[in-house]
Amino acid sequence: MTSSEPIGFVLGTKEATPLEFWIAVDAKKVLRLDDVVEVQTQRPDGGGIVRFYGVVDYVRTQYEGAQFDTDTFLVAKEGILPINISYTAHVQVTRIEPEEYLPPQPGDPVHLAVGKDLASALYFDSMDTPIPAGIMNNGNAAYFNYSFINGEKGAHVNISGVSGVATKTSYALFLLYSIFNSPVLGSYKANTKALIFNVKGEDLFFLDKLNQSYGNSEKQKDKNKYELMKLPVQPFKSASFRATPKRDSRTVDSDLEQRSEGISVYLWSIRELCRDRLFRFLFTGEDLDRGNLSYLVTTVEERLARLAEENDDSDRHSRRKPQAHLQVEAFGEESKTQIKTFRDLIDFLEDKLLNDEDREENRRWLGRNVAATAEAMIRRLYGISSEVSHLIRGDLSPDEVAKYQLNPIASDAQLTVTDIHKLSARAQKFVVGVLLQKLFFQKEKQGREPVVFIVLDELNKYAPRDGRSPIKDLLVDIAERGRSLGIILIGAQQTASEVERRVVGQAAIRVVGRLDSAEAERPEYNFLTGSCRKRALFLKSGTMFVHQPEVPAPILVNFPFPAYATRKEEVFLSQAEITNIEADIDRF
Repeated sequence: MTSSEPIGFVLGTKEATPLEFWIAVDAKKVLRLDDVVEVQTQRPDGGGIVRFYGVVDYVRTQYEGAQFDTDTFLVAKEGILPINISYTAHVQVTRIEPEEYLPPQPGDPVHLAVGKDLASALYFDSMDTPIPAGIMNNGNAAYFNYSFINGEKGAHVNISGVSGVATKTSYALFLLYSIFNSPVLGSYKANTKALIFNVKGEDLFFLDKLNQSYGNSEKQKDKNKYELMKLPVQPFKSASFRATPKRDSRTVDSDLEQRSEGISVYLWSIRELCRDRLFRFLFTGEDLDRGNLSYLVTTVEERLARLAEENDDSDRHSRRKPQAHLQVEAFGEESKTQIKTFRDLIDFLEDKLLNDEDREENRRWLGRNVAATAEAMIRRLYGISSEVSHLIRGDLSPDEVAKYQLNPIASDAQLTVTDIHKLSARAQKFVVGVLLQKLFFQKEKQGREPVVFIVLDELNKYAPRDGRSPIKDLLVDIAERGRSLGIILIGAQQTASEVERRVVGQAAIRVVGRLDSAEAERPEYNFLTGSCRKRALFLKSGTMFVHQPEVPAPILVNFPFPAYATRKEEVFLSQAEITNIEADIDRF
């Protein structure tokens, strides 16, 4: 249905086409940017009614009859010049029913689209799996078609915006919350998983707690938004939290300060690093761009994998559980026979590659590379040693290795938050690369269902436009083949222009918060209209433009204040918890 009275009429002094037209707005009515309108026009041959739906993307007012700029003073201050005010709006057509590309006629009444007409205008009525995307300026809920997220018709989400203002991570969390709490998952709800990389502070380690603003009933306006979108007001019900171990510590304790309860540590064994061919992720793109280092890394990785497989065979024959270390021939000055630490691994490789080039064993490890290339590789391993040695251990028991493995698919929790914020840039790339590769291989064996979502901020760091690296190749593979495997990337970055085109271009859903003026003009944002690009320069926090394949025009939405806590001070405490804390203070 439409509003009872027309908001205006199709303007007759500017041309109207099937794709766009102007409205002469009633002086006593209000028509704003992003309002959705409906026009009915009679076919010239009397063959029936054609309905046009569209979004207002430009509004203006001006004096009619004024000839000079100074006439404004004669009208506004002295009132001696008779004048009319023209209030007009431009409409970008989003839908025509039936699909007959005729122009609307001048003087056709224009109504605000509400109810079913609003749903028709933005194709919400034809979405087979709608999920809430936020609230539009007209107070109605906007929707995404989940089929363009989960890989059925399209896949992946890309979010751009200035750091701290565009709330990229906040919107990614809201989108996951919307998916997990909507009926579209059906029987796959329990098994649909999400892996979030926490790159800033410890804010995401309280997502399983209710936000105190809702616990104290202070956010009635935002509660109404949740009700409008038919979403519950609650924290994430099924979440697990994984943290890095502390550096330079023999015990395996999480390196977090604000939370200790419900936290598990993640790490990898030396044997796992070698067996699963994860060695390449120890090197950045800049490393592998130089000389033949990439070829040597591949050669060494393959030799280490064979060595780990031989160790596995030996353990099976001895009926032992797979160990964390590698058993090898004696190496180094101390004649070690086990690789238990990352430093041991470096010493072992140094012995194989550099100590005696004439040995047959050394030639097999070095391949056709020269000693200088091997020296370059060893130098880079020494450089990253202090950054990853606490993540790669060979001194653990088999039970500990199993305990600290991170596998979001096998986890009982729906949402897995993985902390990397205290790691160096190279160590962060290692963790992200390792987890994504293991997940990718697992999904290749498992199939598309159930879907796994990957939330990764600072995408430009992992898949930059220039250069090459193992993790960039992996992200490109996920962008291009993840749809068929059920791996959905929700990537975010400040500047989409600095991210590999094949990663951004594969995203069916595009979301934009506030942008820098130079960035807004880049071709990566061609899906935004000229008006949207200008407005993106001063969008408020929590307000985003969203674009999806089924809707021809971007939609401005805002999303409610989160019901889940996103930092420690937001956690809602029940009266019983407060009483216990006060009792502890009294005892102290």
